[in-house]
Amino acid sequence: MKNFIIVLALFLLSTQHAQAQVKAVTEEGDEVILFKDGTWKYTSDKKTAEIKLDTLYTKKAADATFLLKSKKIPCGVWLNPKKWKFEKDANDTEPNEYSFTLNGEDVYAMFIPEKGQIPMDSWKAVAVENAKSVAPDIEVVSEGIRNVNGIDVYCMQLNGTIKGIKFTYFGYYYSSDKGSAQFIAYTFQSLFKQYKPEMEKLLNGFVQIDENL
Repeated sequence: MKNFIIVLALFLLSTQHAQAQVKAVTEEGDEVILFKDGTWKYTSDKKTAEIKLDTLYTKKAADATFLLKSKKIPCGVWLNPKKWKFEKDANDTEPNEYSFTLNGEDVYAMFIPEKGQIPMDSWKAVAVENAKSVAPDIEVVSEGIRNVNGIDVYCMQLNGTIKGIKFTYFGYYYSSDKGSAQFIAYTFQSLFKQYKPEMEKLLNGFVQIDENL
């Protein structure tokens, strides 16, 4: 299991600036344009209706009572310390500032902050290119924009195989003029459906922090 965590930790990278809209594909295969205000519209001329995606607005769970702050960028993670244990890279030798494990379960997460700004519409290419270096069969299962605690993030699910291990990699990708972050949870493909609710609860704890506080 330790090797699984180490190999997946290779899935990182970053660089530069946020855009107002992003193209994505729905579960039905239609191409849409996603806007920062939580709305979207079809790119096809035949489908011009703009629809509010209220279901993409999320906030931290009620039992997320502990705020873990990043020392690199003005962001943090609210989590339930009774469910999730975390470790900080003591020597600053790893790209991830914090690593998380769901107590007693095969679910993990990484918080990877960067001081540079990454364009929102570049995250997909960055993540996929990184992943292919260790999992050539990587595929994007779903993608889109979510508003988490008032912050727009790019959300993506990737499936792939590393050294015979089939995994699912589910995360939020954030960028602002204060820096960027990848907040990613992962587990075995066979366990993703079971653990997705807990993974999303952790991810939904992502927040910006007022630097003056």
